Amino acid sequence: MAKTQLGARVDEDVAELAKKRAADLGLSVGDYLARLVQDDASGLRARAVDAAAHFLAEHQAVFDEAEEAQQTPRGPRAA
Repeated sequence: MAKTQLGARVDEDVAELAKKRAADLGLSVGDYLARLVQDDASGLRARAVDAAAHFLAEHQAVFDEAEEAQQTPRGPRAA
């Protein structure tokens, strides 16, 4: 498939994040950006976010209980 060069101006911090994330995934920045666009256009990202939100909503009581257990002091402490 033929490749087309695109140009975009982004803040330095965004550029650094893109470079680091691409390196983490073993991709060039161009391939990383292409993957992001493909995932977005296919709806993959939206489905993943929706699935995560559904999971959190379904199991919120478990997370709340675990958080409360961490904040509750456990019995008397030895002096």
